[in-house]
This record gives sequence, structure tokens and C-alpha cells, in this order.
Amino acid sequence: MAGLTAARRLAEAGRQVLVLEARDRVGGRIRTIREGDQILELGAEFIHGHPPELWDLIREAGLSTYPIDGTDYCHRDGKLRKCDEQSPIFKFLNQLEKWKGPDLAFADYPPLEKLSPEKREEVINYVQSFNAADYRQIGIHSLAVQQHAEDEIQGDEVFRIREGYDRLPQFLAWKAREAGARIELSRPVERIEWRRGRVEVYARDGGELLELTAGKVIIAVPLGVLHQFGVVFDPVPHALIAAHQLSMGPVRRFTLLFRDRWWAEHDDLKLSKLSFLFAHDAMPPVWWTAHPWETRTLTGWIGGPRSASFAQCTREQVGDIACQELARIFSLPIDYLRNQLVCCATQDWQTDPYAFGAYSYVPARGLDAVLELATPVENTLYFAGEHTDVTGHWGTVHAAIRSGERAAKQALIPTRAQLHQMTARPA
Repeated sequence: MAGLTAARRLAEAGRQVLVLEARDRVGGRIRTIREGDQILELGAEFIHGHPPELWDLIREAGLSTYPIDGTDYCHRDGKLRKCDEQSPIFKFLNQLEKWKGPDLAFADYPPLEKLSPEKREEVINYVQSFNAADYRQIGIHSLAVQQHAEDEIQGDEVFRIREGYDRLPQFLAWKAREAGARIELSRPVERIEWRRGRVEVYARDGGELLELTAGKVIIAVPLGVLHQFGVVFDPVPHALIAAHQLSMGPVRRFTLLFRDRWWAEHDDLKLSKLSFLFAHDAMPPVWWTAHPWETRTLTGWIGGPRSASFAQCTREQVGDIACQELARIFSLPIDYLRNQLVCCATQDWQTDPYAFGAYSYVPARGLDAVLELATPVENTLYFAGEHTDVTGHWGTVHAAIRSGERAAKQALIPTRAQLHQMTARPA
């Protein structure tokens, strides 16, 4: 979304733009698959709050949305009951903005130690799950900035795109092409050689290595790719060093498609308004339906270090483990759920060579690294992506859009040489 946003803005400003997309599709960590009339999201799924740039794009694309509502349930000590799991946690995290001390890791945040062991575990689990972060690394200051940013856009209100999230990057790609940009798929970039005002990009086209030249380049790859040196820079810009001060969070998520909405229709359950399910003693610990849209899907989510528990599992194994957990939570026969299961769709973003993780977070003392990444390098290299967002919305689609807008504006500022050419008069 960052690269497509920048490409559109630059093309609309009359620049020659070439997008080199490593995948065979646009969208990056937005991935939607369809099984008949059922939509299964394997990447970004929610619209958090009311970020104007995202909502403007949704309206321009003519897509329809609906708000998340329904009833949340908790499973604890073998019992399933209604709950308001998030309210006490949000109240605790809102206090982060009042912290005047140094930027510590959340694990070292003094008020955390004053909570009861049960509440402390709930808060830690939430921070790790929501941010895909290790609570021993994520910084207090970045959490406070993020909390403030979410409050500004009413981030507690959550929506979905009914037609599927992938329709958004597809529309954006169409608008970029309409403005004159070229988008070439299956063109992973391997190397960037640069000096002020000139860039040589080496991209793979099947077995052939292409060499392309430009005056400026926007690097809109995920933070994990920068960490893994998926693109080699010569020379290495200081911004790349800053990128290693940030962290890429792991997530394992999967969506189960069933024959029926058994949680709503089974005589012993009748949970027709089930929205989120927090299962403290289960793995995954967080589940959700698409309520109020009556789909036949249930999504399981594990964010942060605990996602490693599914690292070696195949899709079939994930589906079977999930059925076992759901059978225990809802006190149903395992064979009943196995027979109900149509398929299990999952995406391991950690092993994806064009992602190497789900989304970014800022460790303690890492906020300056975000600003470094968002600063142009010699008016030649510009980094974009949710990890470069300077407004505190890391890990979101609207952060990616904002970063693309910012990088495009920076790239449109004339260099000194260009200004000289524009002001020079013939003798």
C-alpha cells in the first residue's frame, strides 16, 4: 500500500514511475482468498478507527464497510461466559501517556509490577498479541505514542471491508496505472547501487537480471526484508542501520471455514452474536467471527513470541489443532468439528521471503530510528512502509498509506541541480 500510494501520487504529478513488485500480485501483506461466497483474510483485515486517508480511498473505490459488533466471550477455568475483556486493559494502557520516566521496555514498566499476577498476565498478553511484540523489548514511549494516536482516530471502533481487503490495493494499482505508472509483477529487486541523484536498480525477471536507472527510488519493502538484507545497498545508507533498531513482530493467524455456523446453530450453544472469543488457556488465545456478517468462518490469532508454537505446523495440522481447541472450549465432540471443517487457510508471514514478519513495533529507545527512516537520503533514497510512519500508527494499513504520501511529497521536492536548471537562463 505504501508503494502503490507513492506511485499514484508521483504519476499524477507527471513523473515517470516504475513499480517493481516482487510478488505476482499487488497488496503485500494484504492477502484475501475466496472459497465460493466466503471471504478469508490472511493478512490485514480490520479498519481501525477513522483514519481519513484510508476512508477516502475506500469511498473512492466504491467499497462497502460494516462495523464490528456483537458479544465477546471469555473462556477461563473451563467456563465460557460473556466478558468485557479489553476495558480494564485499555484503562491501564491509557496511563502510559503520563509516564515521565526513561523509555523502558514494557517488561520494566513499574506500574506493571503492582498488578495482580492474573491482571499482569492479561495486560502482557494483550500487548504482545495486539502489537505482535515481545513485551521485554517494546518501548513504553512508543506504546504511549500509539495509544494517543489511536485515541485521535477513535481506534476502538473497528470495521471490515465487505468485498475483501484486496480490492483496495487492486483499485490503487488501477489508479496508479491510469495516471501513467508502470507496475511490473514478479520483479524482486536484489541490489541497489546509488549516489546522489542517480540510482541503479537490479531486479530479477525470471532467470534474467534487469538493470534499471533512475534519479530517485522509493523503497517500500517491509522492515523484515530490510533486516534480512533482502535488498543489498551499495553503499549502505545510514537509514538501513536505523531500521535494525526497530523490530518486526511475528504472527500466526488462520481462518477456518466450516459447513455451518455451528456456534450459532448448535442446540447447546446458540451464540449467534459471537464476536471475539478470548481463551486464556488455549492456543491460539484469541478468536473472532465476522459478526454481524453471517459467514461460516472463525479466525484464530497468535501474536508475538507465542506464535512460534505453530511454526512447524502444516496447514492441515493447524486446522486439526484448532478443532481440538474449539471442541474443548465449546464442549463439543472433536469428530463433530472435524466433520464441520471445510478448510483451514493460513499464511506464515515469518517465512515469507517478501515479508519476514507480520508488522513492526518500536523497541525501547527506538523512536529516533523511525524519524531517521522517514528522512530522505541525499534526496535520492526514500523509505516508506508502515514501519516508517511518524504518526504512531505502526502496523496498520493507514500507516502504510501515510508513509507513501509522505515519501511521494519528499521525492517531488526539486534537488539543487533541478532548481538550478529551472532558474538558469540562456546566455
